[in-house]
Amino acid sequence: MFVDSHCHLDFPDLANNLDEIFENMQQNQVTHALCVSVNLEDFPRVRTLAESHNNLYASVGVHPDYENLTEPSAAQLVKLAEPSRVVAIGETGLDYFRLKGDLEWQRERFRQHIRAAKQCNKPLIIHTREAAVDTLRIMAEEGADHVGGVMHCFTESLEVAQQAIEMNFSISFSGIVTFKNAHIVKEVARTIPLDKILIETDSPYLAPVPFRGKTNQPAFVRHVAEEIAKLREISLEEVATATTHNFFRLFKVA
Repeated sequence: MFVDSHCHLDFPDLANNLDEIFENMQQNQVTHALCVSVNLEDFPRVRTLAESHNNLYASVGVHPDYENLTEPSAAQLVKLAEPSRVVAIGETGLDYFRLKGDLEWQRERFRQHIRAAKQCNKPLIIHTREAAVDTLRIMAEEGADHVGGVMHCFTESLEVAQQAIEMNFSISFSGIVTFKNAHIVKEVARTIPLDKILIETDSPYLAPVPFRGKTNQPAFVRHVAEEIAKLREISLEEVATATTHNFFRLFKVA
C-alpha cells in the first residue's frame, strides 16, 4: 500500500470531487493521506476532513508564501494541534523564490512553528525554496532536531538532504522526481537511505508523469513510488512497504 504524505484536499480543485478522489485512491492502493494546512483561516476545513475520514490526517501551520497575515504564535499553533488527528506542525519554512525583499517576518514565522512543534512534540513539515542555507540554519538554531519531521517536495541538493537527515528529518519526493530533467532530485532519491524517504503528491499541484500538467490527486503517488523503485533498482513493493512504515513512524499514527 501507499501513503500520500502531503496533499491539499481542502483546495477547490479537489474538495469538489472527493468521492472520485477516494475511489481512485482505493483503486491504486493509496490507503492514507496527510492533508496539510497552509493558513489558519482554512485550517478548520483541513481538520474536518481528517476528523471525518479514518484514513486522513491533518497538520496545522501557515505557509511562508502567505503575506500580510496576523502572525501565528507558538502558543496558538500548539492549541490548534491538540486534536489527535492533527499530527504535524506546518507546512512552514522559507521561500525566497516567490517573495523578495525583507523577509525577516518569514524567518520569524518559521521560528514560531519550530517552537510550537517542540512544545507539542509533533514533527514539522518544512517547505524550502531557494532558501536552503537559512532554512537549515534556523532549524539548527531552534533545535528542530528534537522533533524532526520532513522536508517536503524536496528539490535541493544531496548535501542539503544529508544535512537535514542529520537533523532527524526525512525527505519527501513529489511528482517532480518523475520529470525528465530533474537530475538532482533523482540523484537524491537514488542515494539517501530508504528509511528516510517519504512519497507525496502535493495535490493539486505537480502531477507526476504521465499526468504532468493535469490536476494532481493522491492516487498518483503510486507513480512517485514507481520512479523511486526504478532509480534504486528495487521492487515497487519494497518502496511501498518502506515509505508507508516511515510515514506511520514519523507521524506516530497507526
